[in-house]
Amino acid sequence: MIRDDIKNALVTAMKGGDKQGTAAIRLIQSAIKNRDIEERVKAQPTEDDTLVTEVLQKMVKQRRESIEMYVKGGRQELADVEQSEIDVIERFLPAQMSEAETSAAIEAIKAELGASGMKDMGRVMAELKARHAQNLDMSKASGLVKAALS
Repeated sequence: MIRDDIKNALVTAMKGGDKQGTAAIRLIQSAIKNRDIEERVKAQPTEDDTLVTEVLQKMVKQRRESIEMYVKGGRQELADVEQSEIDVIERFLPAQMSEAETSAAIEAIKAELGASGMKDMGRVMAELKARHAQNLDMSKASGLVKAALS
């Protein structure tokens, strides 16, 4: 399980004296714990690895947005810190689909649903997320779906 990998990585980082890695992994554990608390009130809890993957993907997305703003603001040192956190977080994410694999999945779903135009984008995105959410950056997939449907 991904949770166990994260716990083991924290112990390794602490023993190795990796302060940045330790801090980033603690941030990951905190975000997961917050999501666990949110899940308690749901009638049907999310599968554990799916939950952890969603949390990690959200953390990477937040950091990429921060990097963009830091670079625009001329704060490269802060952007570098965010990038190092992304590097730590991505170690725990499942392998992401390449652009070619993503395009192939989109074409398969498009053919299966009979999608022909932008009006079908929501259905295609929903199906893509249902099938490949753990292995796919949905923000990048959105652009590819738009291109495939236009």
